Amino acid sequence: MTRTLHIRIESTADFGDLGETLESLDRGEDVSPADPVCSIEDIDTLGRILRPINLRLLETIVEREPESIRALARAVDRPDSQWVASQHASPPDVLDNVQELAEYGLVELEASGAAKRPVVWYDELDIDVPLHGDADGSEAVNAD
Repeated sequence: MTRTLHIRIESTADFGDLGETLESLDRGEDVSPADPVCSIEDIDTLGRILRPINLRLLETIVEREPESIRALARAVDRPDSQWVASQHASPPDVLDNVQELAEYGLVELEASGAAKRPVVWYDELDIDVPLHGDADGSEAVNAD
């Protein structure tokens, strides 16, 4: 079964449904489960988070299930990983990228002894980018 994480560009003002859901839970009401959503504040942040190196890290985490961030760095640095030479990543670079992905909920870091194990629970991303304007209400995305 495919597990999908939905990514949307929306401002914090658009998070009203979350507040309502939390209030309902506080009152003890039943709440139907919603699709998992990662909200990104703007197109620039989306582009940074989903740059090719980060997508490759996500793909490697799903395919190889590395036991640590160091093992992930080794996995993407191998000749058989189809890692482009210009995207060579040293362990500190991989650590920074994984931490950024974790900040946005795209990667979970589980304690594994002294190391942290990167985990991705989904196997597909569904990205919703509004073309009528970005999340802060400014003009439409400009593709100069």
